[in-house]
Amino acid sequence: MRIIFAGTPEFAVPSLRALLESNHEICAVYTQPDRPSGRGRKVQPGPVKELALAAGIPVRQPLTLKSSEEIQALAELKPDLMVVVAYGMILPQAVLDIPRLGCINVHASLLPRWRGAAPIQRAIMAGDSRTGVTIMWICLQLDAGDMLHKEECAINEQDSAGDVHDKLAQLGAIGLQKVLPQLEEGSVNAEKQDENLVTYAEKLSKSEAEIDWTLPAKQIARNVQGLNPWPVAQTLMNGEVLRIWRAEAVAGVINDAPGTVVRTGKTLEVVTGNGVLRLLEVQLPGGKRIPATAFLQSHCFNQVKLGR
Repeated sequence: MRIIFAGTPEFAVPSLRALLESNHEICAVYTQPDRPSGRGRKVQPGPVKELALAAGIPVRQPLTLKSSEEIQALAELKPDLMVVVAYGMILPQAVLDIPRLGCINVHASLLPRWRGAAPIQRAIMAGDSRTGVTIMWICLQLDAGDMLHKEECAINEQDSAGDVHDKLAQLGAIGLQKVLPQLEEGSVNAEKQDENLVTYAEKLSKSEAEIDWTLPAKQIARNVQGLNPWPVAQTLMNGEVLRIWRAEAVAGVINDAPGTVVRTGKTLEVVTGNGVLRLLEVQLPGGKRIPATAFLQSHCFNQVKLGR
């Protein structure tokens, strides 16, 4: 098949690599325009673009796919299929109508649960025990297309959003390798989504990073894991921002105000609205991420209370 691939970040790289290693022809890669990134804010190509260029695949980076010129340029590629993985741009109906077999998307959740921008993070923060990827037909309504295939995996208590992201990126590639032959043979079995089971994964905001110590320890732990690697959970400690990269809820009842730091031997624990949160990895401004056990050796926590 002649395939157009559309994707931008690291999540899409395993899927593109799988297509490049297949017997299909990747006639073009569409990706977001280069943007500033990193501490120096230098304009750099995205991971998908780098892989496509290394493989000698033509790369296109339009600002929009709504113009007649871009639609015509895409149509001239005469694609059989368009594969979209975290592209970051909505495809208009005129584009959806171009490929002979249609357009499919690799979405990072078990649809219809967690449609939207942050499915990995919301699944962790909600305490879901399982997640996965869904390969579906693309339609104009957000993440609402008929489902073609799912790959599942467990969410472990210590999994960060970054950990689950990496798992699902690989599962997306595995799922594509299973679906493409079915599409080529016309044997794919599409399943409609149950609208009664739909949940939405709203985009993360920096305002969610601040920890509310009145919440239960289990919920705070989930939030810490879901906000890693961005925007990273944080709290105030003696007027400084303390970033908390990893934490876990532990058994125990301490009758102190939420946010009170309790040093228990070699561990650093904080009282919450219900239960105790053990900090595992922390960071102060200008410092490196370090284990909380190492942090304990250089900081005093007598009568310290976290938060505002």
